[in-house]
Amino acid sequence: MFKKILIANRGEIALRVIRTCREMGIKTVAVYSTADKDSLHVRFADEAVCIGKPQSSESYLNIPHIMAAAEITNADAIHPGYGFLAENANFSEICAEYGIKFIGPTPEMIRAMGDKITAKETMIKAGVPVIPGSDGLLESLEQARQLAKDVVGYPVILKATAGGGGKGMRVVWEESELERAYTTAKAEAAASFKNDGIYMEKFVEEPRHIEIQVAGDQFGTVCHLGERDCSIQRRHQKLVEESPSPFMTPELRKAMGEAAKKAAAAINYESVGTIEFLVDKHRNFYFMEMNTRIQVEHCVTEEVINYDLIKEQIKIAAGIAISGKDYEPQMHAIECRINAEDPYNDFRPSPGKITELHTPGGHGVRIDSHIYKDYIIPPYYDSMVAKLIAVAQTREEAINTMERALSEYVIEGVKTTIPFHQQLMRNEDFRKGNFTTKFIESFELK
Repeated sequence: MFKKILIANRGEIALRVIRTCREMGIKTVAVYSTADKDSLHVRFADEAVCIGKPQSSESYLNIPHIMAAAEITNADAIHPGYGFLAENANFSEICAEYGIKFIGPTPEMIRAMGDKITAKETMIKAGVPVIPGSDGLLESLEQARQLAKDVVGYPVILKATAGGGGKGMRVVWEESELERAYTTAKAEAAASFKNDGIYMEKFVEEPRHIEIQVAGDQFGTVCHLGERDCSIQRRHQKLVEESPSPFMTPELRKAMGEAAKKAAAAINYESVGTIEFLVDKHRNFYFMEMNTRIQVEHCVTEEVINYDLIKEQIKIAAGIAISGKDYEPQMHAIECRINAEDPYNDFRPSPGKITELHTPGGHGVRIDSHIYKDYIIPPYYDSMVAKLIAVAQTREEAINTMERALSEYVIEGVKTTIPFHQQLMRNEDFRKGNFTTKFIESFELK
């Protein structure tokens, strides 16, 4: 087992990894930017190293600085968390060159799933359902026209092959919109990812976003750990996640679980990861992408199957075999992402000093957070400041617990998304499970 792990991240996920390491008897090293010198992950790690200025490019994305911190502290492994360098194949490769274990998949696995075209081709070969679309990148507008008209059928969606977060993505409802969407998607992809490659897929109407948690070890064993419904999202960014999905049936869970295992086995996947699917109103499901890292919403799965995914990730990286057992949700869990944003002002970021803080508690409530009274939320990073998770025997009870917990949660000095979540928990359609990925577009905050 590892003796010392450096966490190449910040905030709540860094603190989350530190907690598991402490339980496992593993020493930890926190890295931090000058903006994060007072963050809790710095306080609770065994050692801490400042790696640069507040900007991510000068700190959390600065590979030479991170590797130098690992060397001077004699860390024998690096946990990347999520975001930043978590799915950076070059970083994984550099760790191997330095003799430091990257807690995650190999560079080859990251690359295989990081490029959406390559991932789709891999899934087709593995027999995993994919959305009908172009075979590879679009080479011209004329090719796009012909495909949309004669092969795929409108509506279609154009996507950046190196994309994420909704960038380089355009929905096209009819032929007259195609040229503008094609040009805009390519330009946005080039600006965001330095890669203007785009491809076409059939646009799935009234979709659910349902993902399957998987784990694989170095001995070829793969298992799935149930699903999470991530359909409540805004501009392709998740806001609420839950398990089990209210849309799920035992037959669908079995089929999606087996497909997810096929997807992971196709690249001999090792570590924990997530296979994301779009599911239409007829419960047909299609591979969307694979996230080769721990997810923000991993806590939802942990709560419904009583399983520490960070611990499993570390054990797999250390060469320990997994059981291979598939899991199904035994409880119901809902997670609300608490962001420092103003929901009444188009969710504009709201950095600043937290002047008052009261966190909820009681049976069935979990909070993963790094904030405290007088903490200053910096403007340089993601606006999420906490994850509030409610767990109960049934979905109705979990929603009621969440509603109660949100009413107790007090964060003053900055705007947060707590009022949005409170209204969502009271929404009749949400409570009945009647929602798709488009639900928030028609949601009016009062």
